[in-house]
Amino acid sequence: MPSMLEVTIDRAVAGGRMLARHDGRVVLVSGAIPGERARVEVERVTRDVSFARVVDVIEASVDRRDPPGDPACGGADYAHIHYDRQRQLKADVIADALRRIGRVTLDAPVAVRASPERGYRVRARLHVRQRRAGFFREGTHTLCDPASGGQLLPKSIATIEAALSTLDARLAECEAFILSENVAATDCVIHVEPRDGARLDDLAGRTPLPAGATGLTTGRHGHVLTLAGEPSITDRAADLFGADPPIDPSTTWKRLPASFFQGNRFLVGDLVRRVLAAATGERFVDLYAGVGLFTVALAATGRRGLAVEGDRASAADLATNIAPWPTTLRAMRAPVEEASATRLDPAPDLVVLDPPRTGVAAEALGGVIGWAPPRIVYVSCDPPTLARDAKRLVDAGYVMTSIDAFDLFPNTAHVEVVATFDSASGPPPPSR
Repeated sequence: MPSMLEVTIDRAVAGGRMLARHDGRVVLVSGAIPGERARVEVERVTRDVSFARVVDVIEASVDRRDPPGDPACGGADYAHIHYDRQRQLKADVIADALRRIGRVTLDAPVAVRASPERGYRVRARLHVRQRRAGFFREGTHTLCDPASGGQLLPKSIATIEAALSTLDARLAECEAFILSENVAATDCVIHVEPRDGARLDDLAGRTPLPAGATGLTTGRHGHVLTLAGEPSITDRAADLFGADPPIDPSTTWKRLPASFFQGNRFLVGDLVRRVLAAATGERFVDLYAGVGLFTVALAATGRRGLAVEGDRASAADLATNIAPWPTTLRAMRAPVEEASATRLDPAPDLVVLDPPRTGVAAEALGGVIGWAPPRIVYVSCDPPTLARDAKRLVDAGYVMTSIDAFDLFPNTAHVEVVATFDSASGPPPPSR
């Protein structure tokens, strides 16, 4: 196959590229928009697919724009596309995955909730190299400026610079900084990952807090060690939800910087609202519970539940966050495969699934189906694995009754989806 091709772009596919064909062969193109005619350079060829990048747009889409910053810095595969079209393409990717993989045909396009394009990230991992901190440009180990794409708040960038200055004499021992903030941007903890063979715990108690940070931590043998300030970030329901919160506004979630938390400060409250709106019955199980984002919200509505999390750091935060409900909530630190094999009596009315990008493990999904909950709420960050698991749920007698999406990472190809599945054997118990 020649290294330069002229192609017409057909549609968006999962992963950030666009699909085209040349002489009957699939070409996956970066930097394109459906409907465009472009000259592309082939970068890699496999048995079935060629991968290419746009070098010249012959017929441009009306949705093309100059990207803010370097699209290869921070995974901004969609940055060259006007924002409304980005969300439309993400809806198309969701529908296409469900149709092809899940054998589920949607009656209408998925609504993708919009986010401000700048300052949305509450968590980022920045590599430390040559006395700088930044993202790696896609496919390389070349450091790029994390400020260029605008994903982080300007004051967050300033805090990273302050941390570099504070740790100046020890930067050669630093592998990465994990920046973690709360939604209100009042808490900001920098977690410093040491390089292999290095340790930074000797800095505890004698390192000043970087300007703009509320905490500075490091790790050793899987444990978080405080170097300065407070090690945790706290989010409050009043900040997550804004006006008219669906639960007590004083409800809190506390987490260490290495623990997983949904990454968009503007939409995390809307995501939780959607899960609460879909919740039914009195008893729930929250698998892949993390620090308890959904567990705590469900408990605050008066429900009883079991939360399962396998990661040590997140499980520790989960235990802290469910403490206000000692008689109605229980946490299990275990792989979901193990937890889903547990017999529950009574069976849950609701199961919430929020798996990683790989989706729900086959064994775990089998266990969930065995519980026969009337309703399953599936929170997904990957349409193809959602579609794969949807097919299995449908084959087991469930019906997808609603689907919504949230653009947690604008300008990237990522999209968060909340799908509700109801048992075909009967309606779920009434909502609270």
